[in-house]
Parts: sequence; structure tokens; C-alpha cells
Amino acid sequence: MTDTRLQPGSILPNVQRHLVALDSAAERAAVEAGIAKPFLDLLRLRVSQLNGCSYCVDSHSRDARGGGESERRVLLIAAWRHTELYTEPERAALALAEALTVLPAVRDVPDDVYQQATGAFTEQQYAALVWVITTINAWNRLGVVGHMELDEVPEA
Repeated sequence: MTDTRLQPGSILPNVQRHLVALDSAAERAAVEAGIAKPFLDLLRLRVSQLNGCSYCVDSHSRDARGGGESERRVLLIAAWRHTELYTEPERAALALAEALTVLPAVRDVPDDVYQQATGAFTEQQYAALVWVITTINAWNRLGVVGHMELDEVPEA
């Protein structure tokens, strides 16, 4: 798709630099709290799928595979509830990500999702996951509004 939508990050690069810094800080906090970086890429991939951001779906699926995630786990992330490929903590994080991404009409994360997530992770891990989910949602909105085009990737 080739259209010329305005790119908020290009127009206000200082604001985008702050989002980059926030995203990096959230990832660093999650990794320091013991959450594997490749799983964070899977989490970002799932949120990007929900938001319909093709640029981020492409980017994070490649990041996850490059970080050591299996092709199978990457491909099945959209159907994570229907497979045993993901651990209980991963499932708790994915449920939290979906609840924070697709907020229901009451604008709340269901108690069972909150309890599952806070039961599966330490306070540090939980807070870091919420920040990672928050930042990928922001990136997705920028990608969707700007119709960001996919990066050129050499054919294998």
C-alpha cells in the first residue's frame, strides 16, 4: 500500500525519542525481572495482531524468531489459548496483554485476568509487563495511523 500519510514520529521526533526511551526502559525492567526477551517479542507480536499493525506484526515475528523462539510458537501465538505450547506464566501475560489491548465497554481488566497475572509474576515482573504492553500499544497506534510500510526483507 503506498499512500502518503503523515508520520507523527517524523513530525515530532523528540516525542518519538521519549517513546523509544520508555519502550527500552520497560523492556530492560522486564528482562531484569526475569522475563525472557524472546517472550517479550511474542507478547508484542500478539498485541500487534490484535491492533492490526502489519509493520509491528512483521517486525516482532522476525525479532521473536531471531531471538530463539520456534517458528511454531510464533505462528501459533494467535491461538495461544488452544495449545499447550505456552507456559502458565506466559499464558497469564498473554491474557493480561489481551485485556489491556482490547478493553471491554466497562474499561477494566477483569479480576480473574488480574489475579492470574499477579499470581504468576512478582510485582516487578507484573509492572514491567504492563509497561511493555502499554508501549507496544502506543507503537501500534502510530503504525496504524501512519500506514507504516513493511521493511524490505531479503527473500530466503
